[in-house]
Amino acid sequence: MRLESHPRPAVRDDLATASGAVNGDARRALTLASSLASVPRPGEGHTALLFDTLSTVGAADLTAARVVEAHLDALAILHQAGYPARPDQTWGVFAAEGPEMTLRATPGHGGWRLDGVKPWCSLAGLLSHALVTAHVARPDGTIGRRLFAVDLRQPGLTVHDDAWVARGLAQVTSGPVDFSHVAADPVGGDGWYLSRPGFAWGGIGVAAVWWGGAVGLARTLFDSVHSRTPDQIALAHLGAVDLAVTGCEQVLAAAAAAIDEGAADGPAGALLAARVRGLVAHTVDEVIFHIGHALGPAPLALDARHTQRFADLQLYVRQHHAERDDAALGHLLVTRGSAPW
Repeated sequence: MRLESHPRPAVRDDLATASGAVNGDARRALTLASSLASVPRPGEGHTALLFDTLSTVGAADLTAARVVEAHLDALAILHQAGYPARPDQTWGVFAAEGPEMTLRATPGHGGWRLDGVKPWCSLAGLLSHALVTAHVARPDGTIGRRLFAVDLRQPGLTVHDDAWVARGLAQVTSGPVDFSHVAADPVGGDGWYLSRPGFAWGGIGVAAVWWGGAVGLARTLFDSVHSRTPDQIALAHLGAVDLAVTGCEQVLAAAAAAIDEGAADGPAGALLAARVRGLVAHTVDEVIFHIGHALGPAPLALDARHTQRFADLQLYVRQHHAERDDAALGHLLVTRGSAPW
């Protein structure tokens, strides 16, 4: 990708090669993630390089990107909280909620303990550690949410990998995990995880991966028009894809600049993240449409890497909740009180 103001092609090419070598293997992806601990954290002056890294990995292999993004996000969160992480640790972030699935945290003389069920715990059976959100009882009787660091290698955890039947991101198993009196260390205070500036920035980082996946598909289309003389329809699809991915490149670059300039904190950060994620998600849907119409069934039937990227990206981008997230963006705009355009 080219989100950096000063691209380093050799470094980017090496990263793309290493990411492509993952080839959908989750253990290789974890090895790659561990090697990228020196990638800049968001908001420290080089956010464009972070987004560039995520999109470069995403364009090469979305399993690699899914693992790398979560690991780097966790390291950034830990750094914000002043919580140390060792180089030999691999991290995930388990912050999703699900119906009839509640994870509770209770303090005691031996520290905090977690009990209950947490959904969508990606690679819980392979990671060494995870940041996990849990419900906590407040003194006034209300329920809050707090973030905890958990060693996943301790007793009391039951990982349900068999619940993951997806064809996309097949090795990034993301089933529920049962917690039974599991030791946990608090990271930040009650509500800190959702209120910190980096929460919105992390969401934009995920969008950078989605965009990288769309670029990977776009390259397949570009290569196809060089393998035979394209007709007007093929050229029209290529032009439409270029408009979509180029527009998102500019949006991500502007978002990185806003984060580093201090213009994406608080409500401004939430609004920026909602816009960027929505724009990239809609772009991914558009690119998938054009690629399918331009190339027909042949690559989906005969090209394993293309088929896997297609399936991976379709699943991954559904982390954007489509019309529901568009409605949430609309609510943010209404609460501003004046038209933003």
